[in-house]
Amino acid sequence: MAFAAFQTAEVVPQAPRKRSRIALFLLLPGLLYLVLFFVTPLISLLLTSLQAPTEFGDIGQYDYAFNWQNYVTVMSDYWPHIVRSFGYALAATVFALIFSYPLAYFIGVKARRRPMLQGLMLVLVIAPFFISFLLRTLAWKQLLSDESFIITSLKALSLMAPDAHFTGTPFAVIFGLTYNFIPFMTLPLYTTLERLDLRYLEAGSDLYANPFTVFRKVTIPLSMPGIVAGTLLTFIPAAGDYVNASRDFLGGPDTQMMGNVIEANFLVLLNYPAAAALSIILMAAILVLVGVYVKRSGTEDLL
Repeated sequence: MAFAAFQTAEVVPQAPRKRSRIALFLLLPGLLYLVLFFVTPLISLLLTSLQAPTEFGDIGQYDYAFNWQNYVTVMSDYWPHIVRSFGYALAATVFALIFSYPLAYFIGVKARRRPMLQGLMLVLVIAPFFISFLLRTLAWKQLLSDESFIITSLKALSLMAPDAHFTGTPFAVIFGLTYNFIPFMTLPLYTTLERLDLRYLEAGSDLYANPFTVFRKVTIPLSMPGIVAGTLLTFIPAAGDYVNASRDFLGGPDTQMMGNVIEANFLVLLNYPAAAALSIILMAAILVLVGVYVKRSGTEDLL
């Protein structure tokens, strides 16, 4: 009996250890993927941002060093682009939320008892994903060009000055960002509102609250996870976007964002340390802003 008890005592601790090995083995492919395609490029980008020009070398030749002055240089040279990028992204996120919330509310709440209508509207929301991002933006450039029917009609109605332009302006860039990222805002909102328990809204009405108060006190707080998720999915890619603000699409010389500056430094100026430093600054700033926003909104569980 004592020998059997001793054997049992030795076997029991081995079971959790075996399960932990199996879990680690299952996690190994994902960990390798993260190391190869996230950690390694991030380290390479960080090392590139600290490089110094090769002495007596050609343009685009750099040596590994600890030249942290690169960060000071790009901050002083490109701070207007940094501010502009986050300003455009914030404006586009706000407009996307204003347009997307009523749409998501109608699909998720009002059309809940009409599955056919709900499915059709969801298809219409995700339909732009079936067309290239570049083609959609280029189409808007043609629609909003000076010779287009829309602009010529606005000028004929004296709603625009005869010599005014729409493309190449900050409003055009914000419009393009808002249009392209509206699905990223609408779908998380719909997911949250579709699960909304309507009995809470009825309870608010039974307590003599008017519709606006019910919306402000009940609907908005319950849909906050969708608002936060949609805001993050919109703001983060919009801040690093380089298509809409490009002079080849909706932007102009005075609307360049950080994405355009990074592209120019990498591909045209061959200033790899400056481009890498800007990329690190962009990522760090987004992480700080997202952390503060999620903390203030009380939805830390989303991270």
